[in-house]
Amino acid sequence: MKEERRLVARFRAARRDPGLVVLEGFHALKHALRFGAAILEAVTADPALAARLAAELAPDLASRLAGLLQPVPAASFAELAPQPPETGILAIARRPAVKRPAFLEAGTGPLVLLDHPAHARNLGAAVRVAAAAGAEALLCLGPLDPWHPTAVRAGAGLQFALPVARMSELPESGRPLVALDPEGDPLEPGRIAGDAVLAFGSERHGLSAALLARADRRVRLPMRPGISSLNLATAVAAVLYLLRLCRGEKRG
Repeated sequence: MKEERRLVARFRAARRDPGLVVLEGFHALKHALRFGAAILEAVTADPALAARLAAELAPDLASRLAGLLQPVPAASFAELAPQPPETGILAIARRPAVKRPAFLEAGTGPLVLLDHPAHARNLGAAVRVAAAAGAEALLCLGPLDPWHPTAVRAGAGLQFALPVARMSELPESGRPLVALDPEGDPLEPGRIAGDAVLAFGSERHGLSAALLARADRRVRLPMRPGISSLNLATAVAAVLYLLRLCRGEKRG
């Protein structure tokens, strides 16, 4: 019983520690491992289910997961997260250190900038698509943390697949700034620099006046009349894949 109480205390403390992240669910742990995360602790309420998931969805990690996951009673597992994942898996990992040059200096791919996103799940979904579509990094302005457990759960742990950081403002960089703005010019992928900072605002408020004033270009996605906006992660996906297809990228 004492060890179970200590386990609950460790997971609760990890949620408050800016150097750690709680991984909720099989997919978050799977991707964290594939992209080099340092896992400090991993538990499962159902070892048999964990073994089946590993065999079906991540056979490359099956033996590693078997050695990493420690079984815990279902009652204790239920106390480790506000909404324990159905896969019965939770873990604590170290957040990777992100250095400024890794994502702000001129590169070969786009950088995604989210300006004050309103929902952690949307933020996590944007991280997921940014990783899948080959963005070099994702930067978030505002109070929401892209490493919040809800965002990591929605991002399937792909915060470990590319540099992800929260900052108070966008520093100067060698990249052109392209603002997604309903009043902008129609998006022409061929005219967007390959290493552009692509700035997306929230569905309700859009981009800040300060970012719009700094933008080198303002562009908009074409939409059917009567449709005023897209979900944030959907907009990020549409733009990134338009740019990727325009450049003939066929990786993956």
